[in-house]
This record gives sequence, structure tokens and C-alpha cells, in this order.
Amino acid sequence: MLKLSPIALSIGALISTSALAQSIEGVVQDANGNAIYNASVVVKGTSVSSRTDESGRFFIDPMLEGERELHISAEGYAHLYRQVSVANDESESIRLTLKRSPIEVIDIVASPLHMSAMESASPVSVLGAEELRRQQSATLGDTLEKTPGVHTNFHGKVASTPVIRGLSGPRVLIAQNGLDVSDVSRVGPDHSVASEASTAQQIEVLRGPATLFYGSGAIGGVVNVVDGRVPTDNTTRGEWLLETHAVDDSKLGSFNVTTGSGPVAFYADGYSRESNDYEVPVAPDIDSSAEGDGFKVENSGEESDGFTLGTSYLFDQGYVGVAVEQFNRTYGIPGHTHGGDEEHAHDEEHGHENGHSEEEAVFADLEQTRIQLLSEINFDNAWFSQLNTRAAFTDYEHAEVEHGAIGTTFENETQELRLDLSHQEWAGWTGALSFHYKNSDVAAQGSEAFTPPSETQTLAVAVMEERHFGDVLVQFGARTERVELEASSVLLPEIDVHAHDPDGHNEHAQHGDEHSGETRVFDVEHEFTPVSLSAGLVWDFTPGYNFGVSLSRSQRASSASELLSFGPHIGTRTYEVGALFALHNDGGHQHFGLTEQDIDLETANNIDLTLRKTDGDIGFILNAFYNQVDNYYYQTATELFAPDGHDHGDEHNHHAEEGHDHGDEHNHHEEAGHDHAGELPVYLFQSDDVVLHGFEAQVAWQATDAFKTTFFSDYVRARLKDGGELPRTSPFRFGAKLSYQANNWTANLDITRYQEQDNVATRETATDGYTMLDVNVLYDLPFFNRSMAVYLDVNNLTDTEARVHTSFLKDIAPRPGRSIGFGVKGSF
Repeated sequence: MLKLSPIALSIGALISTSALAQSIEGVVQDANGNAIYNASVVVKGTSVSSRTDESGRFFIDPMLEGERELHISAEGYAHLYRQVSVANDESESIRLTLKRSPIEVIDIVASPLHMSAMESASPVSVLGAEELRRQQSATLGDTLEKTPGVHTNFHGKVASTPVIRGLSGPRVLIAQNGLDVSDVSRVGPDHSVASEASTAQQIEVLRGPATLFYGSGAIGGVVNVVDGRVPTDNTTRGEWLLETHAVDDSKLGSFNVTTGSGPVAFYADGYSRESNDYEVPVAPDIDSSAEGDGFKVENSGEESDGFTLGTSYLFDQGYVGVAVEQFNRTYGIPGHTHGGDEEHAHDEEHGHENGHSEEEAVFADLEQTRIQLLSEINFDNAWFSQLNTRAAFTDYEHAEVEHGAIGTTFENETQELRLDLSHQEWAGWTGALSFHYKNSDVAAQGSEAFTPPSETQTLAVAVMEERHFGDVLVQFGARTERVELEASSVLLPEIDVHAHDPDGHNEHAQHGDEHSGETRVFDVEHEFTPVSLSAGLVWDFTPGYNFGVSLSRSQRASSASELLSFGPHIGTRTYEVGALFALHNDGGHQHFGLTEQDIDLETANNIDLTLRKTDGDIGFILNAFYNQVDNYYYQTATELFAPDGHDHGDEHNHHAEEGHDHGDEHNHHEEAGHDHAGELPVYLFQSDDVVLHGFEAQVAWQATDAFKTTFFSDYVRARLKDGGELPRTSPFRFGAKLSYQANNWTANLDITRYQEQDNVATRETATDGYTMLDVNVLYDLPFFNRSMAVYLDVNNLTDTEARVHTSFLKDIAPRPGRSIGFGVKGSF
């Protein structure tokens, strides 16, 4: 006789059906009583939902009895909450009215709590639909840079990543469907993000600490790229796009399609992009006196392609699916080219088109394979409502190729699992328990492997809850992690460091440590326990308005590159030394050794205040934030210089280093006319207390049915608590977007002003302000009952010289000049 274990009995009880009411039905309409088609009606805290038909009617059957909260949403309208009481064996009929909103409201999908720009205690933004297609670029940072509170670190248009409220790198997590994208873009600005915007459905931005949902690596924010690679239904649909731009001769083609039959659904997407070096309106090197036309940023071209195949099994309680993605990208690394401007000028003088041969150019060859499993299982019982599972295996590698040979190889192999168990409404509270595991094995080998191989393992548990108390929504959460960092071959090498006297001479040489003449190799193992807490509320204090406040305390364990780096990082043109080491001074003899200070957790205490107008012809979102980060790890100039690690004994010796001497705040290699080719300024990671504060503002005015104007502005001040500035802080920015949509025509004019940034750190230079004008015109072409459109893009209409202050390459790689683009796209 088969016997059931206590665990099996518990599972049976968990998924057993509880008391069900008969149904809820109703009508969704606008303020004039007109039916709203395709509105979503969701029973909050459950997977139960319905969509309205052409008459605005919806029907939900069956449903759990008791007090239930409905969430109603539709494109172009403000969201609505309605509390209903459902008794057993009774039907409930209701009428729901939505009000128009000039600010698009899109829900965050990778969160157990309901979050959108108009309703969340934490500030969020979502770029989706037509807006995403209009702004998509080859890099994620450039795609998102018009989002309030988000800037780009613009690395020559080939490897740009987002900067959120002045923070980037290891503090901003880049995710794909809620899981770490698992590349090495957080290690250096010259490393590209392994994610593609042209096949995405929406891109979500959580500004400020998001550690509750994503872990300590999200202390500064999250960018989550959402796509349909694991389909949740079998409806046949898709979209395609072809596009070209003149400024870099770029060509892009992409598609995605979902289909299926019965319980099986299929998904496929693919893209191909290529571009050449892009044109700029002035000489790329800010110190150049060259005049004329036809300037280009050398080594800024790229070729990329990729595809994804996914399938799901659909059943009454949800779905389970798997997808496989192949991502390939080859791109030049501006500022890392061994050839320099003098060689380029010489070749131009003699009629050569490019100053660098293919062998001299330095480029990255990136390849990533990613397998992702997603599932959603719904329960009809009194305890739990849903189990969401996300798992991924990622195998990433990119090689940096110099002179036709591989110089350095970066690898990252990651396994990640996340379980979100949502419970039914308990005493008015809805929420979820989250369990999270991640293991990343990162290695770099070669002449520019400035960080030793390391393995980081994270295990975390979190709880997130929310409840409506009348007009007030309360949200809170807590998360605790265990982070283990291990490295078996940490190096403390002998290096020849020296200072420069005021005349530019080497003042004196200072060699390694007491172990001069050898490299110390040792093991490192660190364990951290970050704890994060968050509480917030949203108060609908009068119809159409709400006020939000969010308080959080978030902790972050230092990354391997911040702790263990020791070597030349040509992407930033610095010699990096991690926080595990310290600069000692023994009787005038300076050398690097192990630090005697503890490696503490980075702790951020953040407050966000938000005022919103959610409906009517005018809507706005005003955010103000204050963030104090204790034990903030950052790089400081030591005023010392070290060899860059390249062999300069050949005929390219002089030119090779000119490529390193131009660019940003580190351009001090040729002081007072002396040649310091072959060396880099030494920057040491250290911790200090910092303060970041600022605001984001967005105001939208629907002047007529066809015309809308949106104004926006953002600002951040990032400074050391005891005095001093943090480097590469985004400048004050404001702008407007004028939109017209009538009949088959859509037109947009974007005007953005970047102010001068003169709040600069040591050895950093100020950046002038500039104004960018972008125009987009689209015409819809009905084609055999399918949607099709042609469009024209003109970016940087006035051909303005624009240097991005957050970029390491701001002095050698300005933004592209005037770019005219043409595209055609369709959907079915």
C-alpha cells in the first residue's frame, strides 16, 4: 500500500482548492461613459485576471471569497484600485471608470510587489512600446539616457552603460528578465553589456536602492531588460525592423515572433547590426587644433548578431519554459588604439582614409551563451497564490585582440536561481517570500588582466509585503544575504612607481615592497552578510494626486575588482590598485603592501520623496532624494605613475602611447613638454563616506488629442562627506519633448540641455554645456490589415560638439555629429 510522507501531505494541502465564490463581472469605461477595450482587470495577490471585450465587459470565474482588491489598467489611462467583497455562491457586478493620464503607466514585471511610475513608493521608470523603439541604440546606456535620472557613460558608442543618480559599475545591476545578465560590464567601462534592446519588450529602471528584489549589487539601482523569450501564451504575433544611419553607416535588422498550438508555445528572435567609425563635428582630441570636416572617432565600429529560441508548456495553473540565447559582438575600443592622433594626421595628409591598420586596432570579440528557465505556477488555496521560478546558466567570454593576437581574455560563468513565493491576502497584506542563489566564476588572463580570477557565491532570503489602508498604500521589505568571495591567485607584484616633479621629470623611483624583485601570490577569502531594509507609503491625499515616501537601508559587499585589482586598466587609462592593498611610506620609501584596515560593507541610507498628479490633461512626477553611503569604495589619485605593461621596444613605441595619453582627467603623461609615454597614473581604491542628493522632474501636458508636450529635468550632486567631489558626476540637465500624433502621422522633437559640469574631483577636468536636438517622424502604412510604418530619424540636428562628462573618453570621443537615419518596421 502506498503511503504518503508528511511533506507530500503538506504539498497536497498547499495546492488544494479552497472555498470559491461564483464570479465577478462588470464594465470598464472612461469618464464619458465610453467602453474601454482590452483593459486588464487583475485580482491583486493572485494570478486571476481578465481583459475587457469591445463593449468594455469582463468576467472572472471562479474566485476566492472574501475581501478582494481589483487592479484595473489600460493604455493611456491612470490605474485604478477597487475593493470588492465576494461571498460564496454569489455573483458581483460592478462598473469601473478610468481617467486618462498624459504620462504612460507601465507595470514593472520582475517584482513581487505592484510597481509603476504612478503608484510605487520607490521611483521607477519603464521604457516600452513605441518609445523604446524610437530610443533604442547599440548600447544599453545610450538607449536609456533620455530617462529622467539616468545618464550614459558613453564609451565611444560601443560599450555605454547606464549611470543612475550618479552611480554605475558594481552598484547598478543589469538584469535580463529579473536575473543578472552576467557579463563583465561592471568591471570596466570598455566592456559591453551583453543585452540587446531591439528585441526587448520593455526596459525597466528602478532608481535608488533595489537590493530587496535583486541583491546587494543593486545598491544604486537596477536596469531590467524584459523580453518574451519564454512565451506565456500561444497567440501568434511578432514584429520586425530594418534601420540605417548615415553618421556611422550603421545597418540594423531585427525580428521577434511568438506562436504555438495547444499547450505548446514557441518564441524566436534575432538581430544583426554593423557600423563603421562614427563621424564627429570637431577633431575628436579636445587638444587638437585641426579644423575642417570629416572627423571620425577611430576604432568605434562594431558588428553584432544574435538569436534566441524559446518554448513553453502551458497548463491551467501557469506555464514552464526554457530559452537559449546566443549573443555575439565584435567592437573597437576607442582610446585603446595603438596608433594615436599624430599617425592618423600623417596618414590623412598622405591620403589614407584611416590612421590605423586592422592589425594595429584593438578590438573586443564577445560571445555569450545563456540558457534561461522561467515558470509560473498558480495555486487555488487559502495560503499561497503563486510560485515564480527564474533560473539561468550563462557562459560569457570576450577576448581583447591587439596586433592580430589575443592580448587579454575575460570569462564569466554564472549559475543563478530565484524563487518568489507569493501568498494569498492575509489580514489585508499581500506579498512574497524570495529565495535567491547566485554563483559567479570570473577570470581574466593576459597582459591587461588587472584582476585575478575569483568566485563569488550569494545566498539570500527576502520578504516583501504591502497593504492598502484606505487611501494609503504601505510597502515594506527585508533581505539578508551571505556573500562569499574567494580568489586563489591574488598578486602583489613589484612595480616601479614614481612621481613627477613640477618640471615633469621623474622625481625618484620607488620600488615594490620589502619583497622587491618578486611577486607575492596568496589566497583570499572574505565573507559578508549584507542586510537591507525598506519601508514606504503612497498616500492618495486627494483625487488624482498622491504623495510617496520611501526609506531604505541597503548594504553591499565589495566586488572582486574593487578589492583585488593590481595592474594596468587601459580602458580607463589608469593603473588600478584594489582596497586590499595600501600605499606605505617608510622613511620616504613608498611601496604597496597589504592594508591593515578592515574591509567593511558599503551601507546606503536613502530617502525618496515623490509628488504625483496621476490623471487629467496635465500630469507630473516630482522626485527628490538624499542618499548617504558609508564606506563608499572609489578610486583616488596617488600622484604616482607606473608602467602600463606594454612592450614599447618596437617601432610603434611612441605612437602606441599617444593613444593612451589622450582622453580624460588622467591626461597628465606629457607634463611640461616631457615625454612620459608608457606609464599610467596609479589610482587606489579606498573607502569614505559620501552624500548624493538631487531630483528628477517630469511634467506632461496633453494640450489636444493630437499634441502633447513633456518637460523633464534631473540633477545629482555627489560629494565626499568631509569635502571633495566624486568623479564623473552627471551634470544638471533639462529638456522638452513635443509630440504630435494624428491620422497616420507621428512626429517628435526632443530638446535636451546639458549644463556645464565644474564640480570635479582631483585630476578631473570640467566639461562645457551643450544642447541636443533630435527629430523623429513616422508614417503608418496599412498593409494587408497589418501594421507597417516608415520613419525618419535626425539626431544631433545642429551638429553640436558634445562631450559627455560621465565618460572616461570625453576628451577623445565626443558624441556623434548630425545623423540622418531611415527605417521601416511592422508588426502582426
